[in-house]
Amino acid sequence: MAATEHPMQALAAFIPEGSFDMVVEYLHRYKVHLTVTKERKSVLGDYRNAIHGKNHRISVNSNLNKFAFLITLLHELAHLLTYEQYRHRVAAHGKEWKAIYGNLLAAFTAKNIFPPDINKALQKSLHNPAASSCAEEDLMRVLRNYDDRKDDVHLVEDIPQGAQFLTNDGRIFIKGNKLRKRYRCTEVNTGLVYLFSPVYEVKMVS
Repeated sequence: MAATEHPMQALAAFIPEGSFDMVVEYLHRYKVHLTVTKERKSVLGDYRNAIHGKNHRISVNSNLNKFAFLITLLHELAHLLTYEQYRHRVAAHGKEWKAIYGNLLAAFTAKNIFPPDINKALQKSLHNPAASSCAEEDLMRVLRNYDDRKDDVHLVEDIPQGAQFLTNDGRIFIKGNKLRKRYRCTEVNTGLVYLFSPVYEVKMVS
């Protein structure tokens, strides 16, 4: 699926019921070019500030479920609002961005757009959100409940220690022990050690 700019009405298919009017109001007010793009493993969304006469640009992965799509979009909108207020004078995920993102989340959670389990997980993000929703493991676990599940896809934390798993790029790893928040895993072909998030999705090797 190629990257596609979506007309406002088409956007409704990607976000939860009850959120459309609020989202579109922000997109219109700040003249945002929203692009729905193919899956990117490294990022869920992206923001590029307006420059040289071009509009603000936000992209969000198309493979996200509606709730994850909206949360990712709000994350990127928070970057836009931070830029509008502070330009490049503050850190990308500093206290200013955290405050703005928290306020956005509060505004949307107040509208009962999210199911109770997601809403509960989001409450932890209101005052001190992580730089990426991928870093908020409890939220990622809950959001995953609303994905179209594939039987052969598992979280690293659910793979038995010592078992082999396959990443999306075709590399095979052996799961090791947990070091604080991440799992120490060894790549079979190179012997190199990598640290994996517990909620990273992989496939078991038979």
